[in-house]
Amino acid sequence: MTRQASTFRIETKLQTALRTLSKIARRPMNRLVNEAVELYLRQHGPEVERDLEASLSSLRAYRQRDPNFERAIEAFVEAEAKLKDPVEGRPVKVERRPAKGRTRQRRQSQRPLNA
Repeated sequence: MTRQASTFRIETKLQTALRTLSKIARRPMNRLVNEAVELYLRQHGPEVERDLEASLSSLRAYRQRDPNFERAIEAFVEAEAKLKDPVEGRPVKVERRPAKGRTRQRRQSQRPLNA
């Protein structure tokens, strides 16, 4: 089985408990974490799979009732026609806000020297 390094942020109290359990059980923390994740996936995987299958079944049933999405398109068009858009047909001025944090730093470092 291949392994891949990953970085996760674990709450301090959980990390302390994991460290303590590792010492008591004389097993590496890495192994304990892998076993915990595997157990979680075994327990919750089937539940997620059932949810996905139910969603897929529901989508297939909908597609059979409306194969070309004609009713969905009609409902969308009707909703668009009923709602009044206060800016429809008028130019909208978009105010650009300066970037914050790391994005701002990245943008500044990418500027050409002569700018």
